[in-house]
Amino acid sequence: MTVPVDVAVPAAVLWEVVTDWAGQSAWMLGTRVEVTAGDGRSVGTELCATTGVGPLAVADTMRITDWSEPAAGAPGRREVVVVHTGKVVRGEGVFAVEDLGPDRSRFLWTELLDLPFGPVGRLGWPLVRPAFRAGVAHSLHAMARDTERRFEARR
Repeated sequence: MTVPVDVAVPAAVLWEVVTDWAGQSAWMLGTRVEVTAGDGRSVGTELCATTGVGPLAVADTMRITDWSEPAAGAPGRREVVVVHTGKVVRGEGVFAVEDLGPDRSRFLWTELLDLPFGPVGRLGWPLVRPAFRAGVAHSLHAMARDTERRFEARR
């Protein structure tokens, strides 16, 4: 599942926003993100995204397995790949930023999840997927609006 959002800021600006892991807590619906090991900007970094409240919270632990970006100032795709290492959330996530022009870029949030709970999880995913996608899309649009507002204020 991939959820895209176009943002009226340069790709380098958007990349800094979406890879500010702790900063995702401000725009990712019901989620707190923290770097638990490493520098947050390289392979081997470990992250934990906790979604929910109290006993209903789910910890989504991740490790960065790929980090690629063009040379400073150069156009090109920026991408980070994480492997979900938790007991409930497993699989890969890909966060990519593409240049669409000097002041426009696209963020693509992709999840390639191994569903929990075996056959029950696979049967239930068609029911849960629309809500999951809607939550991610809502969060990405909030991030886009805030990023555009802050970028315009700096100009």
